[in-house]
Amino acid sequence: MGIFDWKHWIVLLVVVVLVFGTKKLKNFGSDLGESIKGFRKAMNEEESKPAEQTPPPVQTAQPQASSPLNQPQTIDGQAHKVEEPIRKD
Repeated sequence: MGIFDWKHWIVLLVVVVLVFGTKKLKNFGSDLGESIKGFRKAMNEEESKPAEQTPPPVQTAQPQASSPLNQPQTIDGQAHKVEEPIRKD
C-alpha cells in the first residue's frame, strides 16, 4: 500500500476540500498560476538584460575640493573563494 496508494490521495483531497473549501482552493490555484507566470517573465527579462546593458558612463575629472575628507572614496576589489583543507584531528 504505502503513501502512493490512490485511496490515500482521495481521502487527503476530500479533507483538504472540507478544510479550505472550493472557493479558497480556486483562488489558491489562480494565485499560484499568476506567481509562476510572473517568475517565468522575470527570468526571461533577466536573461535578456545583459545583452541590452550599456557600459557605465565615464566620469570626467573634477576639481579637487578643499579637503580630502569631503571626497567619496571607493575601493575596487574582487572576492575569491578560499578552500581550506579538512583537518582530521
